Formats: sequence, C-alpha cells, structure tokens
Amino acid sequence: MAAPDTHPHRPDGPGGGPGRRLSEADRRQLDEHPVSLRRVAALFGPHRARLGIVTVLIIASSVVGLATPFLTRALFDRALPEHDVPLLLGLVGAMLGVAVINAIFGVIQTWQSTIVGQRVMHGLRTRVFAHLQRLPLDFFTRTRGGEVQSRLTNDINGMQSVVTTTATSIATNVTTVIGTAIAMLALSWQLSLLSLIVLPPAVWFTRKVSQMRREVTMQAQRKLADLQTQIEESLSVSGVQLSKTLGSGNQLSRRFAESSETLTELELRSQLAGRWRMATLSVIFAAIPALIYLIAGLPATGAGISIGTLVAFTALQAGLFRPLMGVLSVTVQVNSSLALFSRIFEYLDLPVTITDPDEPKHLDPRHARGEVTFDDVSYAYPDADGEALTGIDLTIPAGSTLAVVGSTGSGKSTLAGLVSRLHDPTTGGVRIDGVDLRELTLENVAELVGVVSQDTYLLHASIADNLRHARPDATDDELVGAARAAQVHEMIMELPKGYHTIVGARGYRFSGGEKQRIALARTILRDPAVLVLDEATSALDNTTERAVQAALDELSHGRTTITIAHRLSTIRDADLIMVLDHGKVVELGTHDELINRDGRYAELLRAQQPALVAA
Repeated sequence: MAAPDTHPHRPDGPGGGPGRRLSEADRRQLDEHPVSLRRVAALFGPHRARLGIVTVLIIASSVVGLATPFLTRALFDRALPEHDVPLLLGLVGAMLGVAVINAIFGVIQTWQSTIVGQRVMHGLRTRVFAHLQRLPLDFFTRTRGGEVQSRLTNDINGMQSVVTTTATSIATNVTTVIGTAIAMLALSWQLSLLSLIVLPPAVWFTRKVSQMRREVTMQAQRKLADLQTQIEESLSVSGVQLSKTLGSGNQLSRRFAESSETLTELELRSQLAGRWRMATLSVIFAAIPALIYLIAGLPATGAGISIGTLVAFTALQAGLFRPLMGVLSVTVQVNSSLALFSRIFEYLDLPVTITDPDEPKHLDPRHARGEVTFDDVSYAYPDADGEALTGIDLTIPAGSTLAVVGSTGSGKSTLAGLVSRLHDPTTGGVRIDGVDLRELTLENVAELVGVVSQDTYLLHASIADNLRHARPDATDDELVGAARAAQVHEMIMELPKGYHTIVGARGYRFSGGEKQRIALARTILRDPAVLVLDEATSALDNTTERAVQAALDELSHGRTTITIAHRLSTIRDADLIMVLDHGKVVELGTHDELINRDGRYAELLRAQQPALVAA
C-alpha cells in the first residue's frame, strides 16, 4: 500500500474562498478507502444493551412530551376562559410533572450515551495503536511520524463528537419529530400541511452544507497533520540542534506561521460554510408561524380553529425546528467526518505481514541453547529492485560468535533484522534450536533474541525505568548487575540521582557511548539466548570500546552472539566471520583463515588498519 499523502493542501478557490470540489488527493483517498456506514455502526455493536436503555428513555421522553400541547390547549380553551381553578392547578401540575420526568430521563440518557461514546472512542484508539504496533518497519520508514500521531489523536478526536452523540441525536430528534408531527396532525391537519412544506427545502439546503463542510474538514485535518509534523521535527532535541547549527530558526518560524495561517483560514471557512443557506432556512421556519396566524385569522380558513389549538400548534411548530435541524445537522456531521473515518480505517486495513502463528510453538528462554540456522535464506524489501540477501545458508552453533562484515548496503543489518524477526525471509527460513521463527510468537522471539543497534533509543524516563522497559519485574540488584556487565554502573552512580536520573528526550543528556552502554544493559537484563549487536560499539571511544568488548566476551559464554561490525578490530576473535557483498556470502572463516586468503575481508581490513593484516 502506498504511503499516505501527507503533503500540505492549499485551499481550493481564489482568494482562499470555499472550494467547489475535493482536491485530487482527498478524492483519491475516498475512492481507495470508502467508508461504509455499516462499519461505523459496528463500532457500537458491543454496547447494544446500553443503547437499548438509551432508546427506551428517548421514546419514553418523547411520549411524555406529547402531553404538553394537549395540556396547553385545555389550558387556553377551558381552564383560563372558564376560570376553573382546580382544572388550572391540575394542568399546571401536569406540565411541571412532564418537565421533571423529561429532565430525569435526560440525565440518565446523557449518562448512558456518554459511557457508550467514550468506550467506543477508547476501543478505536486502542485498536489503532495496537494495530500500528504490529505493522512492519517499512510502513514507518515511508510515513512521517507526525502523520501517524495526527491520525491517532487529531483524527480520532475530530470524530469524537460524532461518535459520542450521533446515535442519541438521531434517536432523540427522529422520535421527537415523529411525535411532534403526530401531535400536530391531531390538533389540525390543515395547519400541519402548511408547516410540513418546510421539509423539502430543508433537506436540499442541508445537503449543500454537508458537501461544503466535508471538503473543508478534510483539508483542515491534513493541514493539522502537517502542522503537527512541523512541531515534532522542529522542536525535538535533534530538530532544535539542527536549526541552531544551520541558523534556520527564522525560516522554520515563517513556515510554521504560514501553515498556522492556512489552518486558521480553513477553520474559519468550516465555521462559515453554508451559514447563509442555514440563515435562509431559519427565515423559512420563522415565516411559518406568521402564515399560521394569517390562515387562522381569515374567515375562510380559520373556522373551527380555537385559540387553544392555535397556541398549542404554534408552540409545536416552533418546537419542530430544533429536532428537525438536529436530524439534519447529524447528517452534516457524519458526512463532514467521512474523511476522518476513512483515514482511521485506512490504517486499520493495512495488512500485518508479520504475525503470530495460529498454533505457535514455544521455546523456553531459560533452557534455549541458542543455535541459529539460516536455511537458504533470501530477502527482498517490498517495492525494491533485487534482493537484499540471497541464498544465506549457515548454522551458528550455540554459544559461538558470528561476526558479519561488509561494505555499506551489503545486507548486514537486514540479516540482523531476520534474526530478530523484524522481517520474514522471502524464501527459506531462520531457525533457533531447530524451530522456525515463524512458528513462534513475536513475544517468544523477543525473549530469545536481544538486540542492541547502532541507533540507540532511550525513553524520556529514569535510567531505572529504561532498564525495566526490558524486564518490568527486575529487582534493583539485577539492574545493577546488568549495568556492571555493560560497564556503565560507575557512570550512573556518579550522577546526583543515580538510577533515578531522567535521561531526557532520546537520552540526549548522555554521550553516544553512554547511551549505548545503557541500551546494552537493558538487553543484558533480558538474558537472551541470542544476542544481536548491530554495530553496537560504533559510537564508543577506544577505551570504552575495549571495556564493553571485554564485557561482551564474558557474556558470550553460553550465549550465541551475532555482531554486525564496522570496526573490524572488534571482531578479530570471533569464532566465525561472514563477509557479505551485495547480499551474498563471499567469504566465511576465522580471522586468520580470511587473512591468509587475502580476499574481500583482507581488503576491508587493509583499508581500515593495514598493520592488522600484517600482524
């Protein structure tokens, strides 16, 4: 699936006025990801019982409310003209009783409908987040982080008012409209015909408003995603550092101001879209009572219409405006939110290519030997020309060390990704202790394989919290043991708050070497049977590198270690060295064997440190 279109969209139409048609990008998204109202309704499926209660309350409230116009007619036709005090008190008491009952019903209805709406939003948010966690890495490499965050927060928040009020609004307003229409017919069918002529123009006007607001809403959400991306990229630690070193702060501020101005214009258009049409509709509704008074006052048409009937009917007609507009407004809201539903459902429909098997096997991490086997493995990235790895056939004995070397783009990190099941082989299979990784759950693979990569990521939390991210139940002594093994305990203890020190955004308060040692301690804490080091020592100075390497050598006993190395000096003592070139194994052997062959490995080593080749 292609990456979502995240380019900023300019308002259609000259001078920023209301556009007359959808942009091509928006039209393409709706064409490719149409929104089914049945699918939206399915979000409410688990809450049928509560919705049933709300529906009963709505119907009951509407039925009770039907008594009001008839009470009003009796008040004006009998109680007031005849000065019947007992009847007057009874009618007034009944009116108050209707108001109290409807108020109680309204509170309970709001309570139950809010619970349903919030649980629907909670379910949708958690489903999208969990689904995104399962998507392959290539989705995140082609999609801006700000776009993902915008869909998960802004788009879902944009749908919230629709999701939390749509069901109750439809039920309440439709029931009220039907009940009011029945009461109007019961009072005077002649006057009812005049009042109901407003429906066709109301539907037509609302349809026009719906189309306009739908376009503006889609444009506004895309611009909001672009704005959030600018914030994320510009105000992160890396972004601020880059802007200061390049002196681009003023340029970024101008770009942000332009995006914010465009968003302001879109929000203004969204609020004003169709207001003159709705104003026209309001005039039509206001003209109806005047015409009713006129008809009731003419001798030819007003015969048989009592004052009580006229007052009650006029009140009903005025009361018809609010629920009828409510029904039509719900339609406008739903239509204007179709783009938001489309964007959310688009993410939910993205295929998960790496999944747990239906009947998984299980390897106990405490007893796993850690033998890793590549069985004629090939891998090609989606939409890429050619294979990143071809015909890898190798067994790494349990407890041994494999070093993988090669020039940039030779497939080293891809090989590491296959071992940790960030990718699945296009052909062949990767096995641990004879079990194909695709037969294990992803959680089980993560327990068996620990990874320390070149791009170290630390959470904005304390050092202890970062370490426990690997093992939440780890004791303080286990944290210290892992930190000592990674040669980072002494550095931590020199900090004012020790293990409770906040590492800062992405760990920027530490040097590259310190971050990598913390990440190494985090992996050690899991005690994996297989350890993958993807250029994990590349940011370390020589002294620190030797210290960490000594710790790694100690840890390698009883643990299979796969080291992706750029500094060839770090892998001289590896049990086996694999040389990759354009995804193929071109050499395989020990350091001394490869030096004696004077092939690709010797060439790479000579380019870095000629003295090592001569040693």
